[in-house]
Amino acid sequence: MKKILNSVFYTCILLLGITACKKMPEPTYLKTIPFPPSLTASANSLVLTTATDANEVIKLTWPAVKYDIEAPVTYTVQFDLPADTIGAKAWANAKDSVVGVDLLQRGFLGSSINDMAINVLGLQAGTASVIAVRIKAFVDRPVYSNVVTINVTPHTIYVPPTYSVMYLPGGYQGWSPATAPTVVSLTSNKRYEGYINVTDAGGTDFKMVPQPDWTPTAYGDASGTTGDIIVANYAGGNMSITSSGYYELTADLNTNKWTATKTTWGILGDATPGGWSTDTQLNYDAVNKVWKVTCNMLASGSFKFRANNAWVIDFGIDASGKLMYADNPFFGYTAGLNNLSVPADGNYTITLDLHDATNYTYQLKKN
Repeated sequence: MKKILNSVFYTCILLLGITACKKMPEPTYLKTIPFPPSLTASANSLVLTTATDANEVIKLTWPAVKYDIEAPVTYTVQFDLPADTIGAKAWANAKDSVVGVDLLQRGFLGSSINDMAINVLGLQAGTASVIAVRIKAFVDRPVYSNVVTINVTPHTIYVPPTYSVMYLPGGYQGWSPATAPTVVSLTSNKRYEGYINVTDAGGTDFKMVPQPDWTPTAYGDASGTTGDIIVANYAGGNMSITSSGYYELTADLNTNKWTATKTTWGILGDATPGGWSTDTQLNYDAVNKVWKVTCNMLASGSFKFRANNAWVIDFGIDASGKLMYADNPFFGYTAGLNNLSVPADGNYTITLDLHDATNYTYQLKKN
């Protein structure tokens, strides 16, 4: 029994000795890792246009950051507004663009800078603004470069319309598709509508083209005025109207039918000089492409715009005040619209603008 106790005792002494001889690990602390100078930019001022969208407009270059351990370093470019780079939340709203591992430069296309400036940083198109840029390096913690600033003038980003357009080139405007007025299909359902002013100067023939050019497609009418739409890509097959004037044009590519309705416009209602029995006529201003009249109006009454002194084509307003057809043979009847009114008795200049088929508008100006 004594031998067993001695053996256990000496074993414990040996283990204690081994433990005492082994060096215990020392606590470690994060060291400050500097980002060596310096971040540079190939340009300090950018004026962006659609022509620069596909070009590299700026290149950023920076030195490598050396961490204490051998590991890949990930670099990220950060863009922000100068006002957002200071304070407790500095760079919190920055736009990050990850460059990659151990890469020390990054070029940007004009479209990328423009999109970031407009849609992320909220800069105004056509106005020069300052953007702050820095690089973030990361292994186990971030390290940041110096900040450079760039003057950027972004351009308006083109947003494709949700509607479809048909151009109406003809003799009345020099047979130029690119500068022709248009009819539109607001829901792209192949049903187009709009207004054109046709003069005698170049004749009353025209065609409809779905692009601002003669190719690849042009529509016409085999007999001119039958109202039947045909593909008429070459000479002949023009659409034609009987006389000059201000026309509502419609085209339905579902049924291949088109119409041209000559219109004059007036206002009618108990707010107007003629009451509900006599239209007060508007005059067409060809320079500004609007219909106008100046007359005395009553706030106690209301009125509507209507064409040709009849309840066939007329406008009311919706709950938001937007001008909408109450009656129209092409669109049908719209229920629930309101009449228009003036805020106070007085003399007003009233304007009806139908030249943009995507947005018919009116204006009431008290004189």
